[in-house]
Amino acid sequence: MGSMSIWHWIVVIAVVLLLFGRGKISDLMGDVAQGIKAFKKGMSDDDTAKADAPADPKTISESKPADPLKQHAQTERKFEA
Repeated sequence: MGSMSIWHWIVVIAVVLLLFGRGKISDLMGDVAQGIKAFKKGMSDDDTAKADAPADPKTISESKPADPLKQHAQTERKFEA
């Protein structure tokens, strides 16, 4: 009763073969590897996009100074909402 008979082992092996048989594990690992490669490619594309983007300094328009009272009213409306 404490030990497993040959029939128990046959059932266990059959279940393992059904679940993981015919290269399912290798297919799964191949999918994981493709995901990792795609992630690394995306990260490197992100780095090159940042390096290629020109640094645009922000300039202040000197045409007309802003009205401080209007700006204050607009920020007050934002906080009230």
